[in-house]
Amino acid sequence: MKWMKKLQDRLTGLTDAITRFPLTTLFLLAAAVFIAYSISAEKEQSQYILTFVVGAFLSGVLQVVYERFYSNVTTRFVLMGVGVFLTAGYYLIIKPTDSLGMEMGIRTGVALFALLIAFIWVPVIKSSISFNASFMIAFKSFFISLFFSGIIMAGVSIILGATDLLIFSINYKAYSYVATIIFTLFAPMYFLSLIPVYLGSEDKNISPDDLKQKTEVINSAAYCPKFLQILISYIVIPLIAVFTLILVIYIIKNISGDFWTDNLLEPLLVSYAITVILVYILASEIENKFTVFFRKIFPKVLVPIVLFQIASSVLSLTDTGVTHTRYYVILFGIYAAAAGILFSILPVRKNGIVAALVIVFAAVSIVPPVDAFTISRKSQISTLENVLVKNNMLENNKIKPKESIPDKDKKTITTIIYYLDNMGYTKKITWLPKDFKVYEDFTETFGFKEYQDPVDADSNQPVYVSLDQSAPIPITGYDLFIPTEINMYDKQHNQKICVISKDGKTYTLLKDFNKDRVDIKLKGENESDLFTFNTKEIYDKFYNYKAMKEQISVDEATFTKENDLVKITVVVQNLNIDKQNDQYDAFLFVFVQIK
Repeated sequence: MKWMKKLQDRLTGLTDAITRFPLTTLFLLAAAVFIAYSISAEKEQSQYILTFVVGAFLSGVLQVVYERFYSNVTTRFVLMGVGVFLTAGYYLIIKPTDSLGMEMGIRTGVALFALLIAFIWVPVIKSSISFNASFMIAFKSFFISLFFSGIIMAGVSIILGATDLLIFSINYKAYSYVATIIFTLFAPMYFLSLIPVYLGSEDKNISPDDLKQKTEVINSAAYCPKFLQILISYIVIPLIAVFTLILVIYIIKNISGDFWTDNLLEPLLVSYAITVILVYILASEIENKFTVFFRKIFPKVLVPIVLFQIASSVLSLTDTGVTHTRYYVILFGIYAAAAGILFSILPVRKNGIVAALVIVFAAVSIVPPVDAFTISRKSQISTLENVLVKNNMLENNKIKPKESIPDKDKKTITTIIYYLDNMGYTKKITWLPKDFKVYEDFTETFGFKEYQDPVDADSNQPVYVSLDQSAPIPITGYDLFIPTEINMYDKQHNQKICVISKDGKTYTLLKDFNKDRVDIKLKGENESDLFTFNTKEIYDKFYNYKAMKEQISVDEATFTKENDLVKITVVVQNLNIDKQNDQYDAFLFVFVQIK
């Protein structure tokens, strides 16, 4: 009957978590209701859902603030009121927007991350329990709750599938409803049920025995399982050591060359720094030769590596200006360097200072006027204006189209305009035309087509172009036209499109797969080839177009070929290029004139 007792303890833990975090529970319940409604009505409710999620995080942090520093019930209700007030304030901030843009999404994500760190750090401020212990508890609780939630979801999905297959039909949305309940309600509440009540203000007056018992409960929850000890000590740390050696060798070999321009290395180094900091905190409570060596050496190795990366990122700002991603890379680099220094000079019990730094840096990055988005917007607009002025394209706050400018400047203008458009900042630029649409108005506004970096031609990004449907297509002089589709996945030879009769003669229009292309052919009565149009010409023309965005004119879409016997014009209705597999498919209008 041990399993019954464990089940009872878990259920008791869940009910205790609801009592301990009532406001968080209500916010999570509200989020689940709105998610379910959005699934049912197929209507976006992201503003409400995100507001409730923010409220859940805020109220969770305020609850642990109460437990750590206060004991008066009135104070608890006041803090709940503060949580509701701040949540309402967040909603009023995002309410004016029709949908959550990238900027608000990132701001919210950073704020939620800072609140999560605060939830882990606040309960152990000036406590006999270290931040490392609190972090280990949260780390374990997260993966335990995720594991059980995944098991429950898999089990319920199997039951629903079997019922749908064997008994009666079940709406496909049922799986989404179940996932909403499990991952929005059960998983967070189960996570909270695994978080012990830490030592707080009310524990000052309890007996030594009770204090000792409570401390033992917390230490038991913070115990690092043997499996995790082995994983960190004998697998993760050696792997980090090998990777560090490779990284150091690369930096030394390329210190005078590629390192300073290799942007692909940037996310690699950021991931490396995150891993080192995370493993350092997890290894702080583990005592063996590997973890002691790691704690002694790796923070000192981390600092110079991160400083090199900061220098590389700063140097790249000269040409590109500051973007929010580059801002965060540099800010995290500064944080990682500071963390490495603190790890090197402070005892492991003081790791909570590093957590406090996370919260400070996160706040700096989202609070104007020094936040990532204000800085990046001003930097990008300033960089763009400088390039335009240099090329005499901006005078009296009006833009002058110009085609003959250096490719480097074309690339800069293209990159910045697309960045500003993606972030929703183009409306704030006074010298751009009203209702400027980058996909439609770029060429007319700047005088040249979006710059295509030759390197981009090797990327795996797909291309999709479609004809402007409002534009007329000339048909004068042709005997007929016929719509047809070409598809490289259909590898048929001499597939008939249509039969053409003229002046008592019969001709056959067909398409033929030929190695790396599809040909459109016209054959005479004796099966002789009168004309062949190689559609790879279409593929080659549009290969370097911007991925997934082009609306093309009739002139761009038209391809005309002829000989003494035949004239064929192909007009592209839409074209999809799969660069990864080097294949393409298209819907075409084929115009035929037999001379």
